[in-house]
Amino acid sequence: MPGPPGAILIIGASRGLGLAMAAEFLTRGWTVTGTVRGGDTTSLHDLADAHPGRIEIETLDVTAADQIAALRTRLAGRRFDILFHNAGIANAHVSVAETPTEAFVRVMVANALAPLRVIEALQDLVPADGLIGVMSSGQGSIANNERGGAEVYRASKAALNQLMRSYAARHSGEARALVLMAPGWIRTALGGAGAPFSMEEAIPKVVDVLIAQRGQPGLRFLDREGRAVPW
Repeated sequence: MPGPPGAILIIGASRGLGLAMAAEFLTRGWTVTGTVRGGDTTSLHDLADAHPGRIEIETLDVTAADQIAALRTRLAGRRFDILFHNAGIANAHVSVAETPTEAFVRVMVANALAPLRVIEALQDLVPADGLIGVMSSGQGSIANNERGGAEVYRASKAALNQLMRSYAARHSGEARALVLMAPGWIRTALGGAGAPFSMEEAIPKVVDVLIAQRGQPGLRFLDREGRAVPW
């Protein structure tokens, strides 16, 4: 049985999957702190207006180390049952040979380096029986890569998975649950209109898996059905 509602910190909640996760956790009685990148009003602000007192909004560019440190200072003393890093970027669907160096670096920093920097900075806000999760992708599975495509994006998610395995190894004696989530191909600005699943179909299942994983120590790479994804 799932535990009582708690508090979640979602990194990257202004739109897409992060916003949908914030809305779903709200429906389950949780309080939500979500980050947005800039100072503009976003759909997360609209959601906060519709749920007074239940959403807090923080500003964070996950690629800026000074902003990560500042967020850690602002949140000092807080407790979050779940920390979930959703922020990331895509890139053009070209081969790695056609990818400019600057574009490669930008995707790798945003999708692999930044999540681990955020987790390292904010991990102490999550209690021993809490959960730290990251939005990965089935395209980060090396074993399942039989068609190629999206080469730099795939590589960034594979790098993210490897870095999380290293993080888990360094924290092997701890009780926290660690989850790499592969939500599937979903209709978002990133997934495109041709994706087979809507957010309304996928996100409740993602949230189900995260809540069910609380209290399960160690790292797992899971899809939205709770099934293990091959590394």
